[in-house]
Amino acid sequence: MSTKLDIFSDPVCPWCYIGKARLERALEQRPDHPFIIEWHPFMLAPDMPPEGMDRREYLQAKFGPPEQVAKLHVPILEACEEIGLPLALEKMERNPSTLNAHRLIHWAGLEGRQHAVVSALFRANFAEGRDIGDREVLLDIAEAAGLDRAMTARLLDSDADVAEIRARDADIRARGLRGVPGFLLGRQYVLSGAQPVETWLDVIDQITAASQ
Repeated sequence: MSTKLDIFSDPVCPWCYIGKARLERALEQRPDHPFIIEWHPFMLAPDMPPEGMDRREYLQAKFGPPEQVAKLHVPILEACEEIGLPLALEKMERNPSTLNAHRLIHWAGLEGRQHAVVSALFRANFAEGRDIGDREVLLDIAEAAGLDRAMTARLLDSDADVAEIRARDADIRARGLRGVPGFLLGRQYVLSGAQPVETWLDVIDQITAASQ
């Protein structure tokens, strides 16, 4: 029996990046897992200008002086190192608006390419330091995932699904989600944060046992 796993995340959220990797490690160990996964929008900075901001300026405005920002990076670096996840902070110059990235994830879902696009967005941002608010970067990701580049370009140049993404982001906030990643299991049970691999293995085993 399959179980829907709805994931709320933002591709510029480091704990979403880590949480995705931990979940995938568990799924690799349980190849017969019951999950049908769908990704949903949550924008950490919904008011970010379309061109984004200098990352250093953004972080200092949000979290304080450089030493405070550095402290926040320590557990992220440790978690990435523990799981063998590449993290190229020195290459990350811009903090992008993720509105268009979420539109692309939505369109990819309609084409059955959501996982590939989500993975590529996280990789581009965190491992390669690319600006995932940049139109050409998004088009490269779309094309590599098997989406039509010209059609995606036309969609990005329009207002297609802008209102829907903002409405979905607002709706999940209104329902009480304050941070990501957030995981909704079977439309009933919520897990918040970058859960350890062991937690996911336990969840999968419990679901599997209950369905037998």
